[in-house]
Amino acid sequence: MPDPRHILIAGPTASGKSALALALARDLDGIVVNADALQVYDNWRILSARPSLDEEALAPHALYGHVAYNAPYSVGAWLRDVAPLLAQDKRLIIVGGTGLYLSSLTRGLAEIPPTPDVIRAEGDRLRASGPQGFLDYLATHDPALLARIDRNNPMRLQRAWEVHRATGKPLSAWQEETPSPLLSLDNALGVVLNSAPDVLAKRIEARFRQMIDLGALNEVAAMRGRWDPALPSSKALGAAELMAHLAGEMPLETALERSVIATRQFAKRQRTWFRSNMKDWLQLDIGPLEDMKRTVTSVL
Repeated sequence: MPDPRHILIAGPTASGKSALALALARDLDGIVVNADALQVYDNWRILSARPSLDEEALAPHALYGHVAYNAPYSVGAWLRDVAPLLAQDKRLIIVGGTGLYLSSLTRGLAEIPPTPDVIRAEGDRLRASGPQGFLDYLATHDPALLARIDRNNPMRLQRAWEVHRATGKPLSAWQEETPSPLLSLDNALGVVLNSAPDVLAKRIEARFRQMIDLGALNEVAAMRGRWDPALPSSKALGAAELMAHLAGEMPLETALERSVIATRQFAKRQRTWFRSNMKDWLQLDIGPLEDMKRTVTSVL
């Protein structure tokens, strides 16, 4: 592998990505850049596991909490935000669990026209009734994409549905016309953190309970007057369950258990995605921070 300038770190939730990114940024005089679709929003520092203020003071951080909770944001918007950072004479440590952000950065992203609001609203209504409507539509209009898409991800299904409804052209066809990526893996090191499911499950539960201790309930309570389940920012793991607890609909322990289960399921989907799409990245088992850092820097 050529001497890489930038480092990309992917991995499931609670795998220790942020700690590794911060350690590398401090050692290599780099900038930690967020590649997590929930950590961009300004209303979730604790619940989305954004770096703390103390951690942000240890090294430069970018693209964390810079988007209003109710503002539209997309992978295309993220790429536009990353582009000027890549132009700086500084090593970036780009870290996150949103595989689509990282794959679009290194493989390119099709330049699809924006979806009209009326079609987006129609898609939101269809999503509320379950995935079958999207699946039936894509089976007819974009079977190539349906064969490889994550059928358990309603937002991805809706996106594919919206693209065809808005443009009359399948998302798979748009993807075939993808331009060159902003960052080639020939000029960067891609790292995927791996963990045995049982080990990760324990880390997930421990971290979620730590979030409660750090004030996640207060963070959710601050959103009660503005809560809208349809907003992308509302997909933060545990947000809906803790909101239900605050509304008196379930005990706190039940909300915690459901949040942990949902997070485990999400981590499973992340691991599956990384295995399918990042086979050529450095595979690194999670372990002591110093050991992981040493392995990454030895490859550099």
